[in-house]
Amino acid sequence: MFCPKCSNLLMPSGGKMKCNCGYSQQEGKITEKKKKEKKIEVMDSSTDTKHLPEINADCRECKNTKAYFWTIQTRSSDEPETKFFRCTKCKQTWREY
Repeated sequence: MFCPKCSNLLMPSGGKMKCNCGYSQQEGKITEKKKKEKKIEVMDSSTDTKHLPEINADCRECKNTKAYFWTIQTRSSDEPETKFFRCTKCKQTWREY
């Protein structure tokens, strides 16, 4: 943000944006952009899993050796996808980064 009087950069000070020339932006004009929370949708236990691939994976809960899996991009695009697993027997869900 720039000063409308002298075009210098406004700096935050005491909850207002102020300039070296003495200009102070009125209170209430400063707005902060809020980051949108990213909602990661992971399937709940009632979701139909018959369309998901099945792989060999060890369930920590029931010691079953088969699980369904799917991937979701949960972090930035330059990071690998997150792999989610769901036990075919007890429906326990876990992830691997």
